[in-house]
Amino acid sequence: MAMVAYRRNFVAGGTYFFTVTLRDRRARFLVEHVGDLRRAFAQTRARKPFVIEAMVVLPDHLHAIWRLPEHDTDYPGRWKSIKSLFTQALNSHGIDVGKRHDGSASIWQRRYWEHTIRDEQDGLHHIDYIHFNPVKHGWAHRVQDWPFSSFHRYVHRGWLPLNWAGENVADQSFGEP
Repeated sequence: MAMVAYRRNFVAGGTYFFTVTLRDRRARFLVEHVGDLRRAFAQTRARKPFVIEAMVVLPDHLHAIWRLPEHDTDYPGRWKSIKSLFTQALNSHGIDVGKRHDGSASIWQRRYWEHTIRDEQDGLHHIDYIHFNPVKHGWAHRVQDWPFSSFHRYVHRGWLPLNWAGENVADQSFGEP
């Protein structure tokens, strides 16, 4: 069977939306070890800077919007670093992350979703999607109740009200792509 040829869009200084997922969708490693995940991001950003415009971490996946520096397109290298550092941290805690037949850790899905943000409206749409995601997946009743989200930074800076998305959100999609 032939492998699918994945094509990535590389825009120097671009802004990108990502979905990165654990292989085992029942796992909770990302929130149970969120400190290790934060350190993996910080260490990667120290070596290869980028701006996190918005982000949410759920138990088994995360969504993020990154803005890369001018003339830089290397988001794959940054994701490789983050995934590797997080995996190493789990290993250091004695957590078995499993191995694939090629010897690589099997905690992460091999691929991730990437979307190049086209304009301001597209960016706002994806920010809404990110912030509403914990409610969509049933991890929180209100956006403000989920602790692992840039939503709290947006509220602190006055960009969104604390009660954004309201109390009764069952019929709302908030940026559903």
